[in-house]
Amino acid sequence: MWGSSGTPADSFYEVRPECTDVPKSRFKIKAGKTLSSRKWQAAFSPEGYLDIGKTLSRIHRGGIHPSIRGEVWEFLLGCYHPNSTFEEREQLRQRRRIDYARWKEDCRQMFPVVGSGRFITAPVITDDGQPIQDPIVLMQINPDKGQALSSQENGKANGNTTNPASALEPVKDKKIIQWLRTLHQIGLDVIRTDRTLVFYEKQENLSKLWDILAVYAWIDTDVGYCQGMSDLCSPMIILLDDEADAFWCFERLMRRLRGNFRCTDNSVGVEEQLNNLAAITQVIDPKLHQHLETLGGGDYLFAFRMLMVLFRREFSFCDSLYLWEMMWALEYDPDLYGVYEDSDTDNERAEGSGSSKGKAKSKRHCGKYERENMKVKGSEAPLPISVFLVASVLKDKSSKLLTEARGLDDVVKILNDITGNLDAKKACSGAMKLHKKYLRKAKKT
Repeated sequence: MWGSSGTPADSFYEVRPECTDVPKSRFKIKAGKTLSSRKWQAAFSPEGYLDIGKTLSRIHRGGIHPSIRGEVWEFLLGCYHPNSTFEEREQLRQRRRIDYARWKEDCRQMFPVVGSGRFITAPVITDDGQPIQDPIVLMQINPDKGQALSSQENGKANGNTTNPASALEPVKDKKIIQWLRTLHQIGLDVIRTDRTLVFYEKQENLSKLWDILAVYAWIDTDVGYCQGMSDLCSPMIILLDDEADAFWCFERLMRRLRGNFRCTDNSVGVEEQLNNLAAITQVIDPKLHQHLETLGGGDYLFAFRMLMVLFRREFSFCDSLYLWEMMWALEYDPDLYGVYEDSDTDNERAEGSGSSKGKAKSKRHCGKYERENMKVKGSEAPLPISVFLVASVLKDKSSKLLTEARGLDDVVKILNDITGNLDAKKACSGAMKLHKKYLRKAKKT
């Protein structure tokens, strides 16, 4: 089935025929390198214990076959512990599905469009909690769009001020108002997300993406919903058939990234990572850092998008998935599952890549990047590999940036030119090398 040079994986993520400018995937399924379904099944003991060390090694060599990507990601993202049994995981899966169904029903009670197979793209409520009686809103809320407007007109003609097409009453609870105010923005982002894929030609898939993001915005009151989350959630919908399973995979990913989306009046969440990127570049390539500062780019905001959505725009859809699983395999820490479960028990939300303090763990069960971080003594949390990925891209384009960039517009243009031209495996290798170099130089200073 697989050719010696590898089989392109684009066929698993069909592109709409009219989208002719979509970059081709560089990721190829290679026999003996890519983690296949057979190798994946063989990695489990009869009870269900996973040999995670061997699995990480295989992923690093050749990625994951698209047919099993979703279930492997559940382990990489910390949904399940490799030392759990088949029975334990099934019990946990069913419990989480019940939790998601309960949260979704709570949301449906507040706004009946949730779970209806539809979604909205227009505001439904004002800042002070008054329903918006707008024809577009009414058409989207009502299952029968044709009846929505006629109901509105009939209500006026009969002198009836109650609008039967509207499912909303005035709201006083500030938390509910804030949540309702985000729903149309989620809808606007949903219809723009991965629109080149045939998968999203189906209304049911668009609404599933909207439902998951709406539920997440309700339960994560600290962050809610921010632009870019739809790009992170979309692959989960495609890879996992069950909506609840896709939600939990997305929720685990957000544990790593939610700090990027937390904003205050004075700063954006990703600012800390941008500062780390500046510090790394200053150590690795001081000339480039100085040049960027001279151009007014010392805040590194030109790298904002790369960090926020993990290179989704710089790679083809298929290659971005390959990049993600490479990153997660390199960063893998078996303690993540315990950190996340403990925080759920304590009704708190964990952040960052994290690790359990005081627990001995086998290096064999950790990714290569995590192993390097384990060598570093100190209380500071390690930087995510994504920061070094961006630093690697900048280092690769250093000569071009130094000679051709005469302003920030030039910097953005040069970096935009990398779209579709990056190799995920080389990018990860470059990030690993920079990480080691940075640790050596930082240790000397």
